[in-house]
Amino acid sequence: MRIIALFGPTGVGKTAVAVALAELLRARGEDPVAVSADALQVYAGLEILTGVATAAERARLEHRLVSFLALDATFSAGQYARLAHAQIDELLAAGRRPIVVGGTGLYLRAALSELSLRPPPPEGVRERWMAELERDGAPALHARLAARAPWAAEGIDPNDRQRLVRALELAELGELRDPGPPTREAPEGQSQLWSEEVRRPTLLAGLTMEREALYAAIDARVDAMLAAGVREEVLRARASGASQTARKALGFEELLAGDVEAMKRHTRNYAKRQLTWMRKLAGVRIIDVTGRDPLAIAGEILAMAPDLHADA
Repeated sequence: MRIIALFGPTGVGKTAVAVALAELLRARGEDPVAVSADALQVYAGLEILTGVATAAERARLEHRLVSFLALDATFSAGQYARLAHAQIDELLAAGRRPIVVGGTGLYLRAALSELSLRPPPPEGVRERWMAELERDGAPALHARLAARAPWAAEGIDPNDRQRLVRALELAELGELRDPGPPTREAPEGQSQLWSEEVRRPTLLAGLTMEREALYAAIDARVDAMLAAGVREEVLRARASGASQTARKALGFEELLAGDVEAMKRHTRNYAKRQLTWMRKLAGVRIIDVTGRDPLAIAGEILAMAPDLHADA
């Protein structure tokens, strides 16, 4: 049985399409289950901020790997990969259709293929770099990285604290090597994004939307989050000791600062990067969803592969 994977930028409507897909699949006797491929939806207590499917949506389609991790816990792509592989294999063994849904590129790859991960830092190394980050600031660390490994610094935003610290750790371990010219399989150098070598047969649908329509949807989504109590959710998460990993959720720090416009701006920038990443994926089927009904989009996805046809 083929996995259906949905990827797309935040605000494009992936959950609605997944629910519509489930309805079409059930109409022909299948039993679909969504498996989240999102780095932050794993945390219980950040459901509004991370866009976890609502209770009503989960009543229409079971979602796995959401809201299961305590806010003070750290989490990695390697941990996620083991959980996602187990979930997908269990569903396939039971004859159920996995629908992998995500907007985090690394986690999508972790769910569908085998990761080749760099070693964790020795004890004390990360703590030392984090202390230097707090003392000197992210731009100063970015300058150090640029002096040491300019090819790596080019691909990292000077304010991306997590990626800066990880890159400096790898440089210290001798694991940060110039990848050479980018290729289609690894269009962003060492990030090892995507290849068509997946663990299980997979149809990958990439959802896109006209830029202005997407930005309007993102702004409306942030406004809806605020109305639903997202700032209060973030304040509770901080009070409960949210880990540095949990605090990477898009909008967390901006909401703490009360800067909604910065949250909207950073979300639009993130969506732009997601779209750029998606268009470089080998084997992706791009679908423009602008102004379209989720059920029509779901029908188009099911028509893409012979083994997904109702009469197959």
